[in-house]
Amino acid sequence: MLRLTNIEKVYQTKTIETVALNQVTLTINRGEFVSIMGPSGCGKSTLLSLMGLLDEPTSGTIEVDGRPVTAYTDKELANLRNLKIGFVFQSYHLINDLSVVDNVEVPLLYRKGMSGKERRQRALQALDKVGLSARTAHFPGQLSGGQRQRVAIARALAGGPEIILADEPTGNLDSVMGEEIMDLLLDLNRRDGVTVVMVTHDEQQALKTERVIRFFDGSQVS
Repeated sequence: MLRLTNIEKVYQTKTIETVALNQVTLTINRGEFVSIMGPSGCGKSTLLSLMGLLDEPTSGTIEVDGRPVTAYTDKELANLRNLKIGFVFQSYHLINDLSVVDNVEVPLLYRKGMSGKERRQRALQALDKVGLSARTAHFPGQLSGGQRQRVAIARALAGGPEIILADEPTGNLDSVMGEEIMDLLLDLNRRDGVTVVMVTHDEQQALKTERVIRFFDGSQVS
């Protein structure tokens, strides 16, 4: 589904060169649940940004479904991000002035040809899937941290993505809520076949996934 080959990512300023990723080669297969682990600053979030087509490598190739990303036009890349990839972040990124259901609808506003009725239906279905049907009219400030993360996951799911990229999805949650979110991601992977790539610092959660990829100083070590 995703293949990265000899990926390097270098951030350059006038005086400092920082190598975020160094010769990384890996494949994410369809239907997998993969954890990415490593100390802070080792390149995990940079890797997720590259997988999500939010950034470009300094060198190396990224393929989506066997086709190099460089072969896609900017419009095609935007469509890939919108149609194929769902993003879940540690800090939720919800809009406080919008209701729960309106927050979930936001990515669907960029879907051409989708009616308001269909957007609302998809949002409600996604919220039902994460167990928040009773909270659709609430606002983010009225929810617990775990509930807000569920809204963020519903927002990622509403577009029907093939892959979810989750950057520390339980990092701001206590252990009980963290387990609930982890169980939800596992269920989405096993029941619905959604591919999940998750950055985490939690060894116990990582061990529940099919494969653990470890990084240190920008290099893959296992």
